Amino acid sequence: MRFLLENGFGVTEDGRISCNGIEVPATAVAKVIGSDRRVVDSTAHRILERPFLRGIFLNMRATPDLSRVAESLGFSVVTVLPKNASERGIVGAVVQVLAHHDISIRQIFVTDPEFSEEPKLVIIIEKIMPVGVIEKIRALTQVKQVII
Repeated sequence: MRFLLENGFGVTEDGRISCNGIEVPATAVAKVIGSDRRVVDSTAHRILERPFLRGIFLNMRATPDLSRVAESLGFSVVTVLPKNASERGIVGAVVQVLAHHDISIRQIFVTDPEFSEEPKLVIIIEKIMPVGVIEKIRALTQVKQVII
């Protein structure tokens, strides 16, 4: 179930794995997670039997992560590793620094600390980061590391 959630995979009404309405073969999912197709099928059906999970996975949607193609699109990527990912205000503090320097944000991607072993904040911006902005982000109390 965690693999499905981390990758934005949903479940169709008839118990098939899907991504934005496109069916994904259970054998393909099983291969990636090192399991068997029957385990994937069984998990999908168990999800549908539980109202809470059903509501989540019937409505799940994947969003493209532009960080791997940012350079090709002429964008820059800034990755922020927090000291404590459960602390509130990390995104707001970083966005405030960028807004103060009139930096246009194209995409923000945050990995949830409950679903990721290495939570991070990834920001795709339209231009090269101006001098001094990285240091201001690094100086934020919530920030452990900034990667460009």
